[in-house]
Amino acid sequence: MTNLPEFKNEALTDFSKPEHRSAMERALQKVKGELGREYPLVINGRKVTGLKTFDSINPSHKDEILGRFQKGTKAHVEEAIDAAAAAFEKWKREPAATRAGLLLKAAKLLRERKHEFSATMVYEVGKTWPEADADTAEAIDFLEFYAREALRWGADHPTTRIESEHNRLVYIPLGVGAVIPPWNFPLAIMAGMTTAAIVTGNTVVLKPSSDAPWIAYRFFALLEEAGMPPGVGNFVSGSGGEVGDPLTQSPKVRFIAFTGSKEVGLHINEEAAKVPKGQLWIKRVIAEMGGKDAIIVDRETSNLDEAAAAVVASAFGFQGQKCSACSRLIVDEAIYDKFVPMVVEKTKKLKIGPPEAADSQVGPVVNEKAMKKIKEYIDKGSKEGRLVAGGNVQAKDGFYVEPTVIADVDPHATIAQEEIFGPVLAVMKAKDFDDALRIANDTQYGLTGAVFTDNEEKLERASEEFFVGNLYLNRKCTGALVGVHPFGGFNMSGTDSKAGGRDYLGLFLQAKSIAKKIKKS
Repeated sequence: MTNLPEFKNEALTDFSKPEHRSAMERALQKVKGELGREYPLVINGRKVTGLKTFDSINPSHKDEILGRFQKGTKAHVEEAIDAAAAAFEKWKREPAATRAGLLLKAAKLLRERKHEFSATMVYEVGKTWPEADADTAEAIDFLEFYAREALRWGADHPTTRIESEHNRLVYIPLGVGAVIPPWNFPLAIMAGMTTAAIVTGNTVVLKPSSDAPWIAYRFFALLEEAGMPPGVGNFVSGSGGEVGDPLTQSPKVRFIAFTGSKEVGLHINEEAAKVPKGQLWIKRVIAEMGGKDAIIVDRETSNLDEAAAAVVASAFGFQGQKCSACSRLIVDEAIYDKFVPMVVEKTKKLKIGPPEAADSQVGPVVNEKAMKKIKEYIDKGSKEGRLVAGGNVQAKDGFYVEPTVIADVDPHATIAQEEIFGPVLAVMKAKDFDDALRIANDTQYGLTGAVFTDNEEKLERASEEFFVGNLYLNRKCTGALVGVHPFGGFNMSGTDSKAGGRDYLGLFLQAKSIAKKIKKS
């Protein structure tokens, strides 16, 4: 185990190659053959069915039911927490190498079936082939990276030597954790939070997103196949009120790992701050929330075409449903009239269609509620600015929203300040670089951002002054790689958790100093 090769990011699939294209097509057919099945809760390894159910539907074809899932209750949550607490007593004593071995085995299995997992996301959340493939690759990366990190955290840690004592610093797990993942990276983020908790010796109750329970169950079953002991992980699907609240409020839960909206994140943080009777600790909250991410394009940018392509990719990849997506474009007034039409032209060329088709570039948004909310923002934004691309919804078969660009937006307008979480780009004009930085920082969020300029001094200034957790210079603001770009943001974007970085597993551990007096001979 100590001779593991150095971590290397999983390669993305090149679907232009016929063999890869055929493999994905076969996976789509295989996964489609599984549609309509019923899936259980899993508590202490026991499968629970016979409850009221809810459906996971295909947002591309809204009448297509992908699977039926159990509606867990508070009683199931309590049972799962008790199972996790019991399993913790043994799991916490397992060597780091054993726990890391579970992740490495899971990574191997996931790599062998990567197209099946990607196909599941194509159907369940409307990811195009490249977006789904990147999600699966990131999940593999988390497994491989956190396995190696667990070994590092489990090794000896240096302390200052003194003659009278032997001293050790060890990191021990916290206990039972609640894992509440989002639907937008329903494999990568869910797998990352779950396995980070487990590999550090904790046990978890996983509440999947109700918009993406199918992919979560598929991964949970893979962990079981890889050898995860009963009770170390527990799968409880259901609503936020019936499952999420009892889970976060329980005095037996030691920590909560959450990714989602600002509103839900703040609610979880508020609930976690309360100390119910019998709770012996302050709950730890690891939260990644929203973003209102900006790309600045400066007048001293020679390759405007490259910058425009990066803006469009950042704004409309996965229909803008990324917390890292570019939703604000800030352009220097000296190039505004030249650059904005370039963005509009590239936006209008994007191909909208069902994501199971290999050539689709823009799929549906996740559900009808999201589609309606995004359309309300578009209608309001069209009055706040000038609609120059998109603006319509296509709701006959699924929940499609055209990639939309609204120019001449005031920095304090609604669409410039509120997270829309859809394919809507607000474009603002800046007087100069100072003004651009001011506009970029004028938001409650601080997740990602990017700056395009050939001026090295301005890039250095952005590095100091652009207040985001992940800043990208002369490249798009999406596409963080595990180990390369530790991910997490400032202010209302969360607790700056830095998922995929060397600090992350420390959030699931606590340090214990052990001093032993040396007897004099």
